Amino acid sequence: MLSGKTALVTGSTSGIGLGIARAYASLGANVVLNGFGEAGQIEKLRAEIDETSPGEVRYDGADLSRQDAIEAMMGKAIAEFGAVDVLVNNAGIQHVAPIDEFPAAKWDAILALNLTASFHTIRLALPPMKARKWGRIINIASAHALVASPYKSAYVAAKHGIAGLTKTVALEVAEQGITMNAICPGYVWTPLVERQIPDTAKARGISEQQVIHDVLLHAQPTKQFVQVAEIAALATFLASDAAASVTGTVLPVDGGWTAQ
Repeated sequence: MLSGKTALVTGSTSGIGLGIARAYASLGANVVLNGFGEAGQIEKLRAEIDETSPGEVRYDGADLSRQDAIEAMMGKAIAEFGAVDVLVNNAGIQHVAPIDEFPAAKWDAILALNLTASFHTIRLALPPMKARKWGRIINIASAHALVASPYKSAYVAAKHGIAGLTKTVALEVAEQGITMNAICPGYVWTPLVERQIPDTAKARGISEQQVIHDVLLHAQPTKQFVQVAEIAALATFLASDAAASVTGTVLPVDGGWTAQ
């Protein structure tokens, strides 16, 4: 389905981004991985995906908090493959604190990575997409693009910004064969979330099962974690020709969280 296409997925050395990158690679796309981690482990991961996929798999360790690094990453991918046909903006960070105690540096870092980086990748991906009259841009937002939670001012502001950016770009490129959508997951079962559970249980003096049910899944009516494979399946559909008329949408995958 994606043979001959090139996909760049930010934050794709683990979790949701990795799941999407694997799915695209399995469908024949060239894939550019991006994210932080131990160099040897990342190379092992890249080689493993490359060996089992029809296309080429590359890794770029660009620091997405820096405009020059983003420009270098996008320029390299476009020079090698001619275009980034499918762009997935997934990288993000979080910090939790009351706004009057929120470190200004954390605010700046979260806005830079969770919002401004997407502006840069999108603006750089669009010219080759326009030339080819085809492109797919997918922002991995959050349920927090639609609703708020206390103590997450920077994250919620950034994700609401992503929702607005998604709609605006979709309108700008609607006649050029390019679609722009946002996926808004609730709590997703990832290694990062799994590792947080014991510490949260210890800090709150409750069981790990209580952390899962009463803390993490409190807002999700299904009381089930979203699975990475579910996000990857939607991202695959949105990258397909079958989704040519799906654009400007902000799609919750949150177990009913934002239906309340």
